[in-house]
Amino acid sequence: MLALTNITKQFGSRRAVDSVSLCANGGEFVVLLGPSGCGKSTLLRMIAGLEKPDSGSIQLAGRDITNVEARDRDIAMVFQSYALYPHMTIAENIGYPLKIRKQPPAQIADEVKKVAARLGLSNLLANRPRQLSGGERQRVALARAIIRRPKAFLMDEPLSNLDARLRVEMRAELKHLQHELRTITVYVTHDQAEAMTLAHRIAVMRDGKIQQYDTPANVYHQPANTFVAQFVGSPSMNLIEKPDEMLGIRPEDIELSLTAQPGWSSARIYVTEEMGNETIVVFSDGSAQLTARAPAGFRADFETPVWFRFRPEKLHHFDRSTGGRR
Repeated sequence: MLALTNITKQFGSRRAVDSVSLCANGGEFVVLLGPSGCGKSTLLRMIAGLEKPDSGSIQLAGRDITNVEARDRDIAMVFQSYALYPHMTIAENIGYPLKIRKQPPAQIADEVKKVAARLGLSNLLANRPRQLSGGERQRVALARAIIRRPKAFLMDEPLSNLDARLRVEMRAELKHLQHELRTITVYVTHDQAEAMTLAHRIAVMRDGKIQQYDTPANVYHQPANTFVAQFVGSPSMNLIEKPDEMLGIRPEDIELSLTAQPGWSSARIYVTEEMGNETIVVFSDGSAQLTARAPAGFRADFETPVWFRFRPEKLHHFDRSTGGRR
């Protein structure tokens, strides 16, 4: 288990991490999700030992590591920039953590072979990093982390340098790999698609605080407040101001019709975006602009009349003053 208790970090007058507590169980994939500057990378660096918390404690596998040096924490970190040694072969890069532990060369070669096979790198072991694609380099960085067999993996936006297709491929590889290894993984991203597809639990952060720590399904379907409601989901949840509350409705929970329906509200099309598998429809009822998901075949020009209704069982209710879920 990884346990953070009341972790706080101040940089000058700015509180980057504000009394954060969370637990990750053995084999769990936890994602720290939030906008730039929310404190997620700072929190990860404190778990790694690259930053010292001003207060609070960090425990890993029952051991207090709050003041333990980074090299002695039994944690492997994978960065956005791969951080491979350009003068070394891929085999040497992967085996380097074992080399500095002074393990026998034959044992290192055997371990490198096993890890490389698992990550599809067997044919690249004699190459140098410059000869590899971005996705291959990221797999090498993962292999170098895995070969250490640490108690926890920490990953700081490791896929952000890859193109969209490679990101999807690497997400699948990461998820399957973590399932096989069953090692605690803490993963930082601002990409909600990564968070939703990879995580067992997501910690949504804002201004140094955790807004919600829950399963992807609960974060999406039962957001703790209006920030989570709008940050998670693309397009984001529609919020409608009422006299004493805020109503929330996901775009997929709005029904649309191009012909008048009894009891439905009228509006006009603002814009449609054809996505191939669906059509995103932005429309205005005169008081608010709303976004809905429609089937792929939905077609409508600008200013076309449209009728809509909310699925009542899918409405979310938030406190207007605090933004908290009711």
